[in-house]
Amino acid sequence: MKINIRTTKVQKLFRTAALCGGILFLNSCEKGLDYKTYGDLNTVITTPEGVSAAVTTAYTGLAGGSDWQGGWDAGTYAWRTQAMMTTDEGVCAWANDWIKMHTLNFTPDFDWVTHNYTRYLPFISRIAITLEDMKNINMDQALKSRLEGELKALRAHYAEMLYFAYGPLTIVTDAKIAADPNAAPVPRPTNEEMVKQIEKDFLEAADVLPAKFTGLDYGRFSKAAALTGLMKLYMHEKQWAKAVETGNKLKTLGYSLQPKYEDLFSIANKGGASTEIILAVVCVSTGTDQYTNMWLAHALPTDYKDPSGINLTAWGGYKMRWTSYDKFDKQDKRLSVLLESYPSGKDASGNVTYTNARTSGQLGAVPMKFAPDPSKANAQNSAIDFPIYRYADVLLMLAESINEANGGPNTDAYEAVNLVRSRAGLGNLLSGLNKAQFLAKIQDERLFELWAEGWRRDDLIRWNLFTKRAADDGSTTAESFKVLYPLPRAAVTQSNGIIKQNAGYN
Repeated sequence: MKINIRTTKVQKLFRTAALCGGILFLNSCEKGLDYKTYGDLNTVITTPEGVSAAVTTAYTGLAGGSDWQGGWDAGTYAWRTQAMMTTDEGVCAWANDWIKMHTLNFTPDFDWVTHNYTRYLPFISRIAITLEDMKNINMDQALKSRLEGELKALRAHYAEMLYFAYGPLTIVTDAKIAADPNAAPVPRPTNEEMVKQIEKDFLEAADVLPAKFTGLDYGRFSKAAALTGLMKLYMHEKQWAKAVETGNKLKTLGYSLQPKYEDLFSIANKGGASTEIILAVVCVSTGTDQYTNMWLAHALPTDYKDPSGINLTAWGGYKMRWTSYDKFDKQDKRLSVLLESYPSGKDASGNVTYTNARTSGQLGAVPMKFAPDPSKANAQNSAIDFPIYRYADVLLMLAESINEANGGPNTDAYEAVNLVRSRAGLGNLLSGLNKAQFLAKIQDERLFELWAEGWRRDDLIRWNLFTKRAADDGSTTAESFKVLYPLPRAAVTQSNGIIKQNAGYN
């Protein structure tokens, strides 16, 4: 069956922005590409078209800007990759620096974990400038308010991801300071100050944004996305009552679980058709590598042969650790995209033959997660979107937050987690669990449901299990301070010591 994939407005915007070399100076592009520049950090936005272009540029951070497969994509710097490779979710067959990720062997000179500090601070500065420039622009007020909300939500999201990775960092909200390349460095704020700013941005965004975006605007920050980010912040800070309140608000915004788990990671998730995906990176199969789904190329074994005959690039790197894979109930439907045995060819009669990853000595199960792109437009690049926030995540966060806030689970907590388990073909949790027992079930359920989606690192840190996991696996470099990544050495030295390095890395 031929499937036509509509190119949405957001896809077009992302594709155009992806063609440019960086976020700070949008004045050079690849040869032959038609792109209109809107200036550098110091250029004042004076038209509604300039505002739209600036907001588009702000969104490119969701895919890492000019980074190769960064942001919420599939490469080395991607949030989902780093969360997988530093936790109990994953291991990589390519060894080398991937071993450092697994053992938490971090230093201020290890670019893999310091890179995003430098990558996302300019996005935050650019947003401050755009918000200031917008104030004096004559344009439709409803659209203006919405775009301001999207920018604040994006700023909060980028700041939150930096906070989770590095601890408190200065969020520049003064446009004059943001636009001044010679601005003096300032000391890092307290945790409370950074949390307050992130919370403020998410709340103000949620007040003006629509509950969800679909169709041509799918992929933009909505009220639901802002509240999901806010809920993650509250949980990180262990503000359980606020997390419960926010989760209950999300339940009223019209989201629900899709019937089939695998549809969330297939072409069925395009264009806002999903009732479950709250925010996603909208991907294309043509154009540059930043705004495409390249997960299968990273994850499939080199001898993988798709039974449908679709040609797929396969580098054989990413694996799901066997110790984690073996925690799954064998009846769990989510194992349909997490493979112990995978198709590797056909016999003389045309029957599909399979290779067992375990018995063939591979480091783990095949974390396929995403379906092949049926358009067959590209063997390596897929148009299947990358989910960032999902309603299933919200339900599991709500169950955990209720358990923490109440000192144990109640009916609502059980209902939330059992909805997720039911879709996976599993029975309800046993009633009568105490707080610790229920939390243990949530810890496993979040692994089973959300693996390779970028949240396991923050989960394990919240549960005080992040460095313990690495130590239990034999790492001698899993010191307790490794719950934070180091800042780049240059960021500290160039500030003349005003910006302090994270404890333990000096």
